[in-house]
Amino acid sequence: MTVSLPLVFVLGVIAWAAIKFLGVRLWVAVVIALFGFWLSHTFLAPAIESGTRSGVDVVNGTHK
Repeated sequence: MTVSLPLVFVLGVIAWAAIKFLGVRLWVAVVIALFGFWLSHTFLAPAIESGTRSGVDVVNGTHK
């Protein structure tokens, strides 16, 4: 069975859990999100995308 969830939803749930249960401040979560957007526009973006896709393939069991 395959379940499709948008990555934004999954990250939102993780951020909510970190704020609720780990005591992470809201401003820290916002800074981390903004840093991620900034990082995605640098030369590291292809490596990040490749690593993310590889991780998703491993989790889904579709790696080659």
